[in-house]
Amino acid sequence: MKSTQIRVREVYFEYEDFRYRTPIKFGGTALDRVTLLNVRIVVEGGTGKSAAGVASMPLGNVWAFPSRVLTYDQTLGAMRFIASRVAEDYRTSGLSGHPIDITHRLEPELLLAGADFTAIHRLAEPVPKLAVLVVASAFDAALHDAYGKLFGLSSYHTYGPEFLEHDLGEYLGAEFDGLRLDHFITPEPKAKMPLYHLVGALDALTSADAPEPLADGLPNTLGEWIARDGLTHLKIKLNGDDLTWDVERCVRVNAVAEEQSARRRGGTRWWYSLDFNERCQNVEYLLEFLRRLKERAPAGYDRVQYIEQPTARDLAANPQNPMHEAAKLKPVVIDESLVDRESLKLAMAMGYTGVAFKACKGQTQSLLLAAAAQQYGLFRCVQDLTCVGASLIHSAGLAAHVPGVAAIEANGRQYCPAANAAWDAKFPGVFTIRDGAMNTGILNGPGLGTA
Repeated sequence: MKSTQIRVREVYFEYEDFRYRTPIKFGGTALDRVTLLNVRIVVEGGTGKSAAGVASMPLGNVWAFPSRVLTYDQTLGAMRFIASRVAEDYRTSGLSGHPIDITHRLEPELLLAGADFTAIHRLAEPVPKLAVLVVASAFDAALHDAYGKLFGLSSYHTYGPEFLEHDLGEYLGAEFDGLRLDHFITPEPKAKMPLYHLVGALDALTSADAPEPLADGLPNTLGEWIARDGLTHLKIKLNGDDLTWDVERCVRVNAVAEEQSARRRGGTRWWYSLDFNERCQNVEYLLEFLRRLKERAPAGYDRVQYIEQPTARDLAANPQNPMHEAAKLKPVVIDESLVDRESLKLAMAMGYTGVAFKACKGQTQSLLLAAAAQQYGLFRCVQDLTCVGASLIHSAGLAAHVPGVAAIEANGRQYCPAANAAWDAKFPGVFTIRDGAMNTGILNGPGLGTA
């Protein structure tokens, strides 16, 4: 091996289970728990030195493997099976190189785990590629973390030609020949980033919505969260199948924001993102929603920064849902459908004008697609999977190093604060928010910053 190459020597993983403080609604399902996949990988470098990397990721099976025929435990079980297979693939691959090279070459093998589980258990529907990516993301992140720690550097300092041999053409095709990844990633994180606070469909907006508030010292209403954390960015979860409710929800959220703004000196510039969780039956629903919102709350409409994937995630099976007209009004970003470069190209052809990156799809893939999105001139954002602990640091670091990402989404502090308790004091300003922003400048330690 060259001095800048590594080989995997040991792979460990385990699980942690947490209950949510309050339920969160995903695509019509109320979720009240999470299983974390925690990974540790030991690597050996070309000089014989070793280093260990750690990473974590929520197994968000309700999001990654939505099903109308399989139970929560069945889809979670599938992802746990995949974890054992992915661990073995990394442990026995024998591959050497940069983490991006190792994961890129290993990914086709990793994806077979989902197909194998489907066949073994004769599932009524196949394990989605997205579910495999979520599981594999923790192993990929631990590999990047170990690589940075081996050299005593932030992982984001290891994406230049002195460490990464190939240009982007190796991973993204001939149109990227000659382009280098480090040209699309900043080596230092942004000092701070505004935080997108999630307004879940089940969340209380005012005290009238919370007749039995929790007495745990945390806010119970949107107004209380805004006041406590100085919020300026709100991500609004919508149903996508009840136009009247969706419009009214946005109008009410906007009213709470304006009420809180009136209490601040100098007011507040607000930004909203809208998330229908793919439940809009067609783009006409979205267009009518935007028309009504603009009519009911013009200022609220103006504050919409972008819209997350509003219709079904299988783009190839739903060509009747192009986003060209909606994207003339607001950026429409691809989220659940984005699993590789081919899906990105299809989304662009269907009128999507932005990309949502997620740490849960893998550090390697997220960095490569971030470069592609910049080259194509797309709107960029980084989104959450109710990340907590190490997974939040990973997600926040990704957002802080991708140019053009204006804010960071992080809702673990709302729904699963217990999982953050051991991390809060070590990373001031990351897990507890002040003045509406996260202290991302602190995420510059060795590896992915979790040390």
